[in-house]
Amino acid sequence: MFIFNDKDSLEAFLNPLINQKKTIGFVPTMGALHEGHQSLIKRSVAENEITVISIFVNPTQFNNTEDLEKYPRTLDQDIDKVKEINDLILIYAPTVEDIYGKSPIAEHFNFDGLELQMEGKQRPGHFDGVGTIIKKLFATVKPTRAYFGEKDFQQLQIIKKLVSKEKLPVKIVGCPIHRASSGLAMSSRNERLSADAKEKAAFIYKVLQEAKEQFQQRSAKEVIDFVYTTFEKEPEFELEYFEIADEETLLSCIEKDPHKKYRGFITAFIENIRLIDNIALY
Repeated sequence: MFIFNDKDSLEAFLNPLINQKKTIGFVPTMGALHEGHQSLIKRSVAENEITVISIFVNPTQFNNTEDLEKYPRTLDQDIDKVKEINDLILIYAPTVEDIYGKSPIAEHFNFDGLELQMEGKQRPGHFDGVGTIIKKLFATVKPTRAYFGEKDFQQLQIIKKLVSKEKLPVKIVGCPIHRASSGLAMSSRNERLSADAKEKAAFIYKVLQEAKEQFQQRSAKEVIDFVYTTFEKEPEFELEYFEIADEETLLSCIEKDPHKKYRGFITAFIENIRLIDNIALY
């Protein structure tokens, strides 16, 4: 197992391999690895000669200090989970100072409006932080391919936009949402849920499935009203938002266009833990 805590040593290791034209797969994470992360890592191992995984809780993408402080940090367990897949995977677990120096400040980005929808509305500055850390990590790792889960679909679209606008030589690979047997989308934040809440949180996906079914025959407004009404009957949940949006632009669906692909996006709280999910509506 190769573990690096600073970018200089990682680059020194990778540069000769890059010069040999080795393909590098990269899986950026914030740790607290789960089966969803493992599925991304396995795909990278299958498709590339070298796989790098980063484990770094990025402070510039949190607009809530309490959320940053409570975010699970389980590096030793994460290393063990990576070893189970392949003990030749490179782990990059830097310090904040190694990434940002003495001042963790995000760069400002224009993602052509993608950053202004949904999560961008609820978490000001979040996607500036995401863009900043991904740009820095790509500059260090220089991956051939980078793997991201569709659970964070808005983030996936923004990273694709970042690569396009910055002309970065990396292929972004979106991977299907990995779910528990109950249907709950795998997330590091699930670790903060009680066993009871984990079971109940499967309700989020059940509502999404019903929304998908209804969207075939009903208007976007009717489906949105249905989701809000359904959550109002479940006092253990607080629904932050449910939106139906164009997959490409992330703009809200006002009237269905048969030439566009739509997706339902949801964010809800249970036990004061914020969970996100989404579903393709086609």
